Amino acid sequence: METTLSTHVPTQDMHRSGPATTSLPEAPELGGEHAADSHELSAYLLACSELTAALPPRAERSPEQHASAERINTAARGLRHRFLDLHAGRVYDELTAGRSRQVRVDELALTAADRYPGLVPARDHLAADRLVTQAAKSGAEVDQGILFAHLLGRRDTGEHLLRSMLAPTEQALRLLPEFRRTGHLDLGQAVIHRDGCVAEVTVCNQHVLNAEDDAVVEALETAVDLALLDDAVSVGVLRGSVLSHPRYAGRRAFGAGINLTDLYAGQIGFVDFMLRRELGYIRKLIHGLDHGSTRGPLGMSGGKPWVGAVETFAIGGACQVALVLDRVIAASDAYFSLPALTEGIVPGAANMRLGRVVGRRMAQRLIFFGESVAADSPEALALCDEVVAPERMDAAVSAAADRLADPAVPSNRRMLHLAEESDDLFRTYMSRYALEQATRMHSPDVVAKLERTWINRRKPAGSEVRSESTGQATALA
Repeated sequence: METTLSTHVPTQDMHRSGPATTSLPEAPELGGEHAADSHELSAYLLACSELTAALPPRAERSPEQHASAERINTAARGLRHRFLDLHAGRVYDELTAGRSRQVRVDELALTAADRYPGLVPARDHLAADRLVTQAAKSGAEVDQGILFAHLLGRRDTGEHLLRSMLAPTEQALRLLPEFRRTGHLDLGQAVIHRDGCVAEVTVCNQHVLNAEDDAVVEALETAVDLALLDDAVSVGVLRGSVLSHPRYAGRRAFGAGINLTDLYAGQIGFVDFMLRRELGYIRKLIHGLDHGSTRGPLGMSGGKPWVGAVETFAIGGACQVALVLDRVIAASDAYFSLPALTEGIVPGAANMRLGRVVGRRMAQRLIFFGESVAADSPEALALCDEVVAPERMDAAVSAAADRLADPAVPSNRRMLHLAEESDDLFRTYMSRYALEQATRMHSPDVVAKLERTWINRRKPAGSEVRSESTGQATALA
């Protein structure tokens, strides 16, 4: 049985040829035998890929051609789901040598593309997508979302993947001897400095209000790893650097969330940003590192306490990070916001954590209606622990770090986290998040919102950039 689709015939002059009738083969029935199903999967996905390649680029398609592409994608993704329903465990075992290796999400995705052609986009496909804007991308990252939804959805593979992402990065292990010797490293988008038993990690992306992009996520994970690996460090401090934006010159800012300019330009990766951020440095702030079988229960160190210094603003992703820190100190002139609907994407794990911190109603006001919370308002007591005058921030952060250096803190924080957020709860949430976020990143309304914000962004240098919903500064600086 075949489905008739109207597609575009590739010729030397593609735009002069009209639509033609092309047949989409019926998806094969998978029988449960791994080798045979793998062959059927790749053959069918190749046929779907060839049909998609016969269409014009995404931005040049007619409504009819968009509908054709959607039908092809729906059929291909349906088969991916069915294959992974049957074989996700076997796939994961092949990619991790029987779970004897701790493989990170980026390597998993690329190895899966090599081992199962068509299951997820290959390296060259992802590289080509990086050359175009978000609106013009192929949307193949959704297929990565399908893979990780299934891997995280299974308890056996999901637990192993979560632990693998808690392993220290190779870069951190390489830099550790130098950090132990000097107590200071400049990682570009982040700086880590040790003073006594305290390691201060500073986000340094000043020209975009300390917003996060792929490079910032990598630098932050390296810095967090170094603080956790160095036995001389008992407490970590996370804060933002002094900004260079004319409106905030001379002031620190905790962070402006995801860099929407980079997202618009197609430079934010689903795996390298969305998944790595949640499974990597943010979760390490909570649980510490996984050292294999050599240390602690299941090899997990349990982590170290962290102080957050919220100055000027904690917008979007920065607000998400504040939710997992042990002590949050805010300057009295700062504010918190989580304008998820302005961006159109899912705000990380905030939907899981925010409600238990501020209550369901307030969480919805922040996420759905873009409300901001002034640090000196009564509502802010649910988001921070202490509010001080801006000039007293350094002293307050130092006092909090001294208090959290008490040897009894690590055991108590481990038990608090165990009671508050189980691995099963996080794993189940992230399984659904992987699919939801990958889909949202390539949804037409997200692209439209980015387009409107991008137009707003193109103002004379030094003009203020504002959020559509809150009137507050955004990451598009």
